[in-house]
Amino acid sequence: MRELGERTAVVLDRHPLWVEAMSRLLSEAGVEVVAKASDGEQAVAAVEEFRPDVLIAGVTGAGAAEVAFVRRAQDAHPELKSVVMGDEATPESVETAFAAGASIYCVKTAEREDLTSAVRQAFRHSIFVSTGDRYQAPPAVSTAHAVKKDAAAELTRRELEILKLVAEGHSNSALARMLWVTEQTVKFHLSNIYRKLDVANRTEASRWAQVNGLLPPARTGAEAAVA
Repeated sequence: MRELGERTAVVLDRHPLWVEAMSRLLSEAGVEVVAKASDGEQAVAAVEEFRPDVLIAGVTGAGAAEVAFVRRAQDAHPELKSVVMGDEATPESVETAFAAGASIYCVKTAEREDLTSAVRQAFRHSIFVSTGDRYQAPPAVSTAHAVKKDAAAELTRRELEILKLVAEGHSNSALARMLWVTEQTVKFHLSNIYRKLDVANRTEASRWAQVNGLLPPARTGAEAAVA
């Protein structure tokens, strides 16, 4: 799995256990973690000192203040790729992260292979959302894979159901419980979905679902209150 060898990273999060888990995952993928930070100031200082290839930044909240350090890190090291990892992927949090200079937005509940895929996407000159609510990438931005326009018509009703749930961030075990099937059955459906959409994994399938409108738009606070 060491397809990202000879890359370096700075990892940021206020939770030490998450930092250690992400560091192990990066190490398995061949990325050397040169510094660990618990806040934005430390992360920017580490970027200035070590000039890493990528900044992995765990954040809480969707406001500009929470990700302002990403812009500062990008200004200090223009070649830096930034992966912002948040608790959820609302349109507001995604837009804010991209506005700060992030190349990738990924939810922390993504599975291991999705996190690795998200880091890999950072080096493909794409703006990419790993999972979460519906989000349309800006038209001027290239995406990781071209997708078949009529692919949705090829999916069965069950496959569409699973694709939507995957794009919402549910794991295979959670899908099995929700649908009253085995994990092996879920994997079987996923393999069919990947083949029909011409994608490699659940991250890219989720991206397809977001771009093609399979997820409902996020409700506003007023709409949620009325509901």
